[in-house]
Amino acid sequence: MRPLSPPEDLLLLRRSSLVILMSLGCLVGCAHVPDAAPRMAVELPVSAVTRSSVVEAPRGTAVGAEGALGVKAEAPPPLAFVTPEGSEGLAALLEADPHPVPEEAGVIAAALEAAALFTGPTQGPGGFWDELLPPPSKLARGIVARAAQLVGARRLDRSVPNDCSGLVRLAYLQAGIDLVAHGFLAGENAVTGIFRRAQAAGAVHRLNPRPGDLAFFKETYDRNRDGKRNDGMTHIAVVESVAPDGTVTFIHRGGKGVARSHMNLARPTVHKLNSGALLNDFIRPASKGMRAYLAGELFVAFASPGGL
Repeated sequence: MRPLSPPEDLLLLRRSSLVILMSLGCLVGCAHVPDAAPRMAVELPVSAVTRSSVVEAPRGTAVGAEGALGVKAEAPPPLAFVTPEGSEGLAALLEADPHPVPEEAGVIAAALEAAALFTGPTQGPGGFWDELLPPPSKLARGIVARAAQLVGARRLDRSVPNDCSGLVRLAYLQAGIDLVAHGFLAGENAVTGIFRRAQAAGAVHRLNPRPGDLAFFKETYDRNRDGKRNDGMTHIAVVESVAPDGTVTFIHRGGKGVARSHMNLARPTVHKLNSGALLNDFIRPASKGMRAYLAGELFVAFASPGGL
C-alpha cells in the first residue's frame, strides 16, 4: 500500500469528524440514566476529588470590588412575579437547583476535548465544532457586535437606563428588536419584564447557549434591602461566545461599566482552576453576613433572540 499524500491525510482527518460525532452521540446517550433506574456508585470524599484541582467560591470571606455589580436596575420595589404560567412557574425556576446542568454537560465537554486531539481545535476557522453547528445568525452577530462595541463604556445612550437592561436593549435594537416594547406589569423591574416576554415567546432555555442569547441572573444585589436573598431577577447580559469547555463569555453593565465576565455551568461554584483558568467571575460581592457569589451560582436561564 502506497503512503498517503498530505491532501489525502487531511481528507481522512475531516472524515474522522463524522466518526467522532457518531461516537459523541453514543457517549451522551449512555451518560444519561433515568432517575427511576437504580444506580450503583462509589462516593469519594469531596476533598479527595475536587479540592486539589479547583478553587471554589469562598463561604464567608470578603472579595474585592472586581467583578461586583454596583449598578442597580432602575425600577420600583418588586411585587409578585407574573408569567404566562402564573407566579408559581417563575418561582419554581428561581428556586431551582443551583447546579442545574445534567450529567451530559460534563461528558460533552470531555468528549470535545478528546475530539480536538484527533481533529485539531474545536472552534475557530475550520474547527471541528464549527463544522457541526451552524454559525451564529446574522441577527445574533449584530447583537454581539453592538454589545462588544460598548465594552468599556461607563455611560450608555440617554435613550435607555444606564444599567444592565439598558446595555442589552441597545444591543438588541441593533437587530431591530425592542426588548421592552411589550411594556411592564406593575412592580416588575426591566429584567423580569424582558424575561416574561422571552418566556411568552418560547425563547427561554437553560442549555446550549449561543452567541447573541440573553443570560438572566437572580439576586445579584439586595434589591429590597432586607438583607436576604429573595430579590428575584436582578441582572441580564448578552452571551458573546462559548468556549469548548462550556465557559460562557458574556457582556454586561456592571459596577465598573460595560465589561466581559465568565460563567461555567458545569462547575458553577468554581472561580478558577489551579492552572489559573477562569471559570466563573464574581457578580455579587460579599456583604455583611453574606459571602460573595459566582455567576454560575446565580444563573437562571438563557433566551434566544430568534423568537423575540
